[in-house]
Amino acid sequence: MKQDGSVTLFQYWDRLRGNRPAPKRTEIEPADIKTLLADTFILEKDARGEAVFRLAGTRLCATFGKELKGFSFASLWAKKDQAIVGKLARSAFDQKSVVVFSFEGCTAGGETTGFELLLLPLDGGMENPRALGSLIPCEKPFWLGAEAVVECRITSLRVVDADREPMFLKNRPAVPVPPLAPDGHSLTDSLIEPGRGRRFRHLVVFEGGRTG
Repeated sequence: MKQDGSVTLFQYWDRLRGNRPAPKRTEIEPADIKTLLADTFILEKDARGEAVFRLAGTRLCATFGKELKGFSFASLWAKKDQAIVGKLARSAFDQKSVVVFSFEGCTAGGETTGFELLLLPLDGGMENPRALGSLIPCEKPFWLGAEAVVECRITSLRVVDADREPMFLKNRPAVPVPPLAPDGHSLTDSLIEPGRGRRFRHLVVFEGGRTG
């Protein structure tokens, strides 16, 4: 994580969960993260098993030029990235994975800027899986919030072992995502067991930062 807002949200989530894989969704108090609310969101699983926005901050909605509540999470991304994004969301829901990825947001007019997205699992029970997230621009160009981002393209991602590497989050490398998905297996195959470092062709999902 490189953005201060991402680190702050992770630390809040980490304090709440204690020794558990994730805090309960009812433990999240908006007042505790009021400075981050404009950039945060909550995902839920719909009847088809897809991640959709349950709530989204005002700055996020302005970034994409629409109210995001009820929209498919994966639909914000380029077609080639949608399967990866869907897999990452399901990993947060079902396996309580913490995910960080960087992406490039593009407008209809050709403007681009970078963002960092953090996805944190919440314990909503088997019937109501949820995830808390933040989406923060790496820079703030003059057009952001006035000209809508219409497509997102992942540039790097990491599945974080939150029990083993929180002190190293800013220092560990992300996994580069190639312009085109590899033939045969996809990058999502490496996310079946989040938290275990696994090489997939020229890509690696790292396990964590503790040695010895």
